[in-house]
Parts: sequence; C-alpha cells; structure tokens
Amino acid sequence: MAVREPLIRVIAMPADTNPSGDIFGGWLMAQMDLAAGNLAHRIAKGRCVTAAVDGMAFLSPVQVGDEVSFFAELLSMGRTSMKITVEAERRTRFETDTIPVTKATFTFVALDESRKPRPINPG
Repeated sequence: MAVREPLIRVIAMPADTNPSGDIFGGWLMAQMDLAAGNLAHRIAKGRCVTAAVDGMAFLSPVQVGDEVSFFAELLSMGRTSMKITVEAERRTRFETDTIPVTKATFTFVALDESRKPRPINPG
C-alpha cells in the first residue's frame, strides 16, 4: 500500500484567523488552491488557472498551531481542463492522529503563452 504524500504541509498561524479566533476558511481555500495548482502544473507541464471550485465542505475547524496537510488527486481530464480533488487534514503539534478538515473539487484550465486554453499533453 502506497503512502499518501501531501502536496503542501503548513502550520496555521495567528495571522490566519478570523475575528472568532478560528483559522479563516479563505486561508484554507487558498492553500487548497495552491495544492491543486501544484498538481495541475505537473500534469499540464505548464501554466494553468483555476476555473471553478465545487463542493467545498468544511468538516472540522483548524486551530492556531495545527499542522495542516493538503492532498490532491486527479479526478478527470478533458482536452484543456482537469478536475482535481483536494482534501485537507489537521493534527495538533502534540498528536499523531489526523482529523479531516475540508475537501473540494477544483477545475483547472491549461493556458498557452497568449493566456488562451491549450491542449494538455500528459506523458
């Protein structure tokens, strides 16, 4: 069984909180977009942009000091676009068990030098 490796791992910091003291959902979404973009660029071997985000679900709050890991996987690919699912898990600094935090599906489009959609050529 292969070990699942995160594309991004980060510590939630006080500057990432909302007025209630929880980690801001927008910060989580930005980290998820970075993880999905990382995978999209690898697959497309070039520039990609986020075209859509579907099914965002916040499952558990993140606290300051939690380590958050972001995992991405290719769901499907079209001629110029791809769907990538991203899941985030957190763990406290003192624990080894992880807790699911959020998940969503991101759609990316590969772009050429003129910023027009271009075919994806995996391989």
